[in-house]
Amino acid sequence: MKEKFLKPFTHGKFYSLPELQASGFPSIARMPVSLRIVLESVLRNCGTTGVGEEDVKRLASWTPTSKLNVEIPFKIARVILQDFTGVPLLVDLAAMRQAVANKGGDPKKVEPLVPVDLVVDHSVQVDFYGTKESYTENLEVEFRRNAERYRFLKWGQQAFKTFGVVPPGIGIVHQVNLEHLARVVFKDGEIFYPDTLVGTDSHTTMVNGLGVVGWGVGGIEAEAGMLGQPVYFLTPEVVGVHLTGKLREGVTATDLTLRVTELLRKAKVVDKFVEFFGVGAATLPVADRATIANMAPEYGATMGFFPIDEKTIDYLRLTGREEKHLEAIEAYFRAQNLWGIPKSGEVDYSQVLELDLSSIVPSVAGPKRPQDRIELTNLKNKWNELLHKSEADGGYGIAADAPRKVGELGNGDVLIAAITSCTNTSNPYVMIAAGLVAKKAHELGLKPPAYVKTSLAPGSRVVTEYLDKTGLTPHLNALGFNLVGYGCTTCIGNSGPLSPEIEAHVTKNNIVATSVLSGNRNFEARIHAAIKGNFLMSPPLVVAFALAGRVDIDFEKEPIATSKDGKPVMLKDLWPTADEVEKTVRAALTPEMFKRRYASIATDNPDWTKIAAPVGHLYSWHTQSTYIQEPPFFSQKTPQSGAIKGARILAIFGDSVTTDHISPAGSIGKMTPAGKYLEEHGVKYEDFNSYGSRRGNDRIMTRGTFANVRIKNKLADGKEGGWTKLFLSRGSTSTSFTSQGVENETSENNFHSPHEETKETELVSIFDASMAYQKAEIPLVIFSGLDYGMGSSRDWAAKGTRLLGVRAVVAKSFERIHRSNLIGMGVIPMQLATASGDVDLKGDETIDIPLPEKLTTGLLLNITATRPDGTKFEIPVKLRVDTDAEIAYLAAGGILPFVRKQIENR
Repeated sequence: MKEKFLKPFTHGKFYSLPELQASGFPSIARMPVSLRIVLESVLRNCGTTGVGEEDVKRLASWTPTSKLNVEIPFKIARVILQDFTGVPLLVDLAAMRQAVANKGGDPKKVEPLVPVDLVVDHSVQVDFYGTKESYTENLEVEFRRNAERYRFLKWGQQAFKTFGVVPPGIGIVHQVNLEHLARVVFKDGEIFYPDTLVGTDSHTTMVNGLGVVGWGVGGIEAEAGMLGQPVYFLTPEVVGVHLTGKLREGVTATDLTLRVTELLRKAKVVDKFVEFFGVGAATLPVADRATIANMAPEYGATMGFFPIDEKTIDYLRLTGREEKHLEAIEAYFRAQNLWGIPKSGEVDYSQVLELDLSSIVPSVAGPKRPQDRIELTNLKNKWNELLHKSEADGGYGIAADAPRKVGELGNGDVLIAAITSCTNTSNPYVMIAAGLVAKKAHELGLKPPAYVKTSLAPGSRVVTEYLDKTGLTPHLNALGFNLVGYGCTTCIGNSGPLSPEIEAHVTKNNIVATSVLSGNRNFEARIHAAIKGNFLMSPPLVVAFALAGRVDIDFEKEPIATSKDGKPVMLKDLWPTADEVEKTVRAALTPEMFKRRYASIATDNPDWTKIAAPVGHLYSWHTQSTYIQEPPFFSQKTPQSGAIKGARILAIFGDSVTTDHISPAGSIGKMTPAGKYLEEHGVKYEDFNSYGSRRGNDRIMTRGTFANVRIKNKLADGKEGGWTKLFLSRGSTSTSFTSQGVENETSENNFHSPHEETKETELVSIFDASMAYQKAEIPLVIFSGLDYGMGSSRDWAAKGTRLLGVRAVVAKSFERIHRSNLIGMGVIPMQLATASGDVDLKGDETIDIPLPEKLTTGLLLNITATRPDGTKFEIPVKLRVDTDAEIAYLAAGGILPFVRKQIENR
């Protein structure tokens, strides 16, 4: 079929969408641009594994009202990874090779079929700050802590032909993607086709600002995609956001992004494509578009897409791409009728939302969710309201007559101020604005209070170069915003420790301290376990709040501080004009700057080049390693299909449980199951590192599942953290728990028969409870509220759930990526079908789920819950297995065993 649509153009050949349209699909001309790019992939790959002629016809027939509930097999051009999620993916590939070899097969058959780039950017932590040595000191600690992981990555680089690594100290994955890796158009022989991708970081969507279709998936899905499987998703609704007007003086791209996040969250765009169009969208530079696109996970969309136009080419030229390639990009998109940002009325969308750019005002978001925007002028009032509101109502429960300060610190004081990757540091306009605020503040003699931990973690070395070139670096340094590293620091939870005295004082006196950061995530306990209020904002506002040292301030009426001359300094005295920022940016950036910085990234870091790594097609596993272990996914038995009987409830959660709650990325507590495991294996507390850095070890990660210190399980009697009740009796068989199984010893006072109920239950760690239930061969279920699994697309939130013995998760609603990841690990997602979504569960019920031997999409059924007194009640649910491919994955026990079987049969 597809060959008749292969047409020539000035640079080669391409599969023509206009020709497909002329063959009987007139609606293509008015389809959203993002969906047409997906259609091109389906057309070009028609006849390959998983992609058929009917797939082309169905998608080509899309209309805004058609509501096609069919799966799209999308084959991507490449995959991009960061190291927190990339290391466990490489571990899985190595384990898959081992499994194939163990069965007498050729391990080299396990090889990515599309290019894969891994950028090491999530391992740097802000241990040192505020000095000119901070960067080199943090880098030294990073290499010491992560030596084993980095050796493993270098092994992978030589073991797999299509696997490339960008070393530490170069930049954050999304900015490196924008500035260097993104091709926009690929060429294979004579065939040109669009650059498309999936990434194992949810903010992969940042590249949508460059007109590249791509989004975040779990490592599980990414593995399938790189091994030749399509990325399946249901035909999406496409929400068009019509931008009009122009941003006002003093308003930043961050302010616009926070308003977009608020607007789209309220519009419920989860699982939908979002495409920006209109004259307002066309006026935004790529840097601003990328800032908005970055936060697509925060507004819940699959993508936040801006079509390609002249500004795209301008950005590619600025960042050092070859002129010949730019000519091919423009020629290709013009030939496909995909050039330019559509004007109002030119494209049909499922829904259109209006946003006037002139209505945007300076804002922050927080203190617990990125969609909770607060206008800057209202922050003080809102903070005081939340401070005194009860915890049950979403506040902090501080008495109205409580003193603001206890000693030197008080509620609302800023303990961390971070200009951090990844939302804003790729945007030179807001970075230059931050530097200009710092310059004016420094000249007036202002400095942040000593208790504020300040840091600057740019997205690439180019940022440092243009801040140096404009003379702004010394002023940022004078305020403590010294370079601490190139990578994802504060936003991922790598903010590093506070001083022990400050942390002890905050904890002892229940002080509601705050952080301010220019990132995209501010969920509870993500930034730092001792900091309860976290606010997202633009880089220049981060500098302003660092100087003020508190968030309970009205910048319109109150001075930030007093100058060296004793005069009050207002925010308006420091804020640069749009013209001032624009002129500085134009003088600062050149294509040569980008070309120079990316010319030799593989060898620029001498610490990386010195690493001696193993070689060979198979990895030599070390049983005593605390970083890299062969995972059990290929040795475990596939869970039996059919009904789940006699299950116990491991946890009952409320709304907005994030993947941070399920699988934290930050520091490992000393008394947690993971911390105890590390101590038992001779690891000193100062070398625990983070959960994110140890994602190559299932023993750590299973113990860390549901271990977030702020998670609230309704079975834990109000105690925060990874606790639950264990509904098993006590006996004489001792159990020592491991994620690989349970070893029995002779002792007293431990768990035994699951069939003998006790009158009393005790709180134990979720990990210990899981191991006891698994020992007794009792399946587990989890119940939760709305938006279960929102946040980062970390695969360990699903992997850990599976290894804890959870067979099904029942929630009011799921976030897109986590639902898919659960299926990828063989865990069944079910959505409550009751009108209110409320179920009166106590947690001591046994659960029966009447699943048929063969699942079907959209299946409705009733779960039976039985209380200890024998009373039964039913819970209506809908099976959230949405595609035939997902049914096949569940039948195989997950994506990994499914793909392995396919490889073995090649």
